[in-house]
Amino acid sequence: MAFFEVILQMLPSTFMIVSPILIAAIGGMICERAGVVNIALEGLMSMGAMTAAVCHVLLESKIGFSIPLALFLSMVVGGLFSLIHAFASITLRADQVISGTGINLLANGVTVFICQLLFQMDRSQNYRMGMRSGVFGIYPTIWLALALLALSWYMLYKRPWGLRLRAAGEHPQALASAGVNVIKIRYIAVLISGILAGLAGGCIVLTQDIQYTVSTINGKGFIALAAVSFGRWVPLGILGSSFLFGVSSALAVNIVNISGLQFLPSEFFNAMPYLITLVTLVLFSGKDYSPRAAGKPYDKGKS
Repeated sequence: MAFFEVILQMLPSTFMIVSPILIAAIGGMICERAGVVNIALEGLMSMGAMTAAVCHVLLESKIGFSIPLALFLSMVVGGLFSLIHAFASITLRADQVISGTGINLLANGVTVFICQLLFQMDRSQNYRMGMRSGVFGIYPTIWLALALLALSWYMLYKRPWGLRLRAAGEHPQALASAGVNVIKIRYIAVLISGILAGLAGGCIVLTQDIQYTVSTINGKGFIALAAVSFGRWVPLGILGSSFLFGVSSALAVNIVNISGLQFLPSEFFNAMPYLITLVTLVLFSGKDYSPRAAGKPYDKGKS
C-alpha cells in the first residue's frame, strides 16, 4: 500500500490518540504557567477514565445520554481529585513533584478498589458501545480538543485573567504586590488542569477501549507532560508536540500496512512515544523556557 494512502488511513486513529493527550497537555500548560508543576496528570486521567467507564457501564442501557454524562462526571472527579494536589503544593507548600507522584500512586489504588467494590474484579465491566465516530471515522474529541486549545490561547493572551495567571508563574511576589491573590490563581489553575485531565481520561476510555483497566492510561499523562515541555508552554507548540506523539503511536497500529517499514517490529513503534518523551526531557532539561516560578512554593512572607 502506498505511503500516502496509509497516512490518510492513519488520520482517524491519529486524531483519536492526539485528542486526550492535547486536552491533558492544555491543563498541564495552564497549571505550570501559574507556577504549579502537575506530575499528577497520569493519576487524574486514570480517575477520569475509571469514572467515565463506570458511569457508562451502569447507565448505558438506562438513559440515552450516558456518554455525555460520563464525560461530565470524569471532569468533576478529576477536578475534585486535583484539589488534593492543590492543597498539598499550594497551601502546605509541599514539594510539587512528590505530591503529584503520591496522587498517581493513590489513583492506581483507588480506581482498582472502586472496580473491586462494583464489579468484583480489578477493572470495569465491558460496555456495549463507546463513543461513536463521525465523518470519515473521526471522533468529535479532536474538535473538542482544538476548541479547548483556542479557548486557552484566548484566555492566556487576550484576557486580563491570563496575564495574571502567567504572572503567577513568573513573578508571584510582584503579582501579589499589585493586589492579586496568587494562591487563588494557582488553585484555579490546578483545578482546571484536573478537570481537563479527567476529561482526557474519559475520552481515552470511551474511544480507545471497551472498559477501564489499570493499563488504560498507560503513561499518557506523562506524555502530556512531555508535550507541555516540548511545546515550550505555548498553545501552538503543544499542538505540534501532541501530534508528534500521536503520529508515533498511530504508526504502531498501522505499521503492517507500510511495506517499507514492515521489517521493523511493532514494539519499536509502541516504544516511540516514550522514547520521544525521554529525548524531549533530555533536550529541554537545560533550556530556560519554563515559567520561572514553576515548581516553587509561593510564600507570602518572601519579597
